[in-house]
Amino acid sequence: MGDVRAYDVVMAACDALAAGLDSPGLRALAACTRAEADYDVHELLPDALDELGLTFYPVDSEAGAEAAVRALAPRVLTGELSPREFTRRIHRRHGYELALTEELAALDDEYDTLEYGDRTAAQIDAEVTAEARRLTGLPHVPADPTDAPG
Repeated sequence: MGDVRAYDVVMAACDALAAGLDSPGLRALAACTRAEADYDVHELLPDALDELGLTFYPVDSEAGAEAAVRALAPRVLTGELSPREFTRRIHRRHGYELALTEELAALDDEYDTLEYGDRTAAQIDAEVTAEARRLTGLPHVPADPTDAPG
């Protein structure tokens, strides 16, 4: 989603090596200097990920965008990212162009019109959280037994 600089990827490669992961591509990635990172990471990253059995998504691909959204969703569930900030980031990045995030874009619009609508921020937060849960593949756990299907 464009949230990470190339040098941050290099540092993540260093952390991965320190944690015990190893491959020639990962070592090459970790060896990049700050000055080289902006140029070399884009070339080295696909091979490093492939060697580790991970998927590389080309920049601006729909599959990559969907993977980024799915990776961001758990941060809502852990409280690291507020529902409002989640919808704002998704809407700003994808608008209504990505089918997977259309509902989140619509919910972001609802936050913007709270003072004119009939819903509360808490109601929208709950809907965003449910959408984040759906994106992560986690089952819905009713907050109240009366919410359970009967």
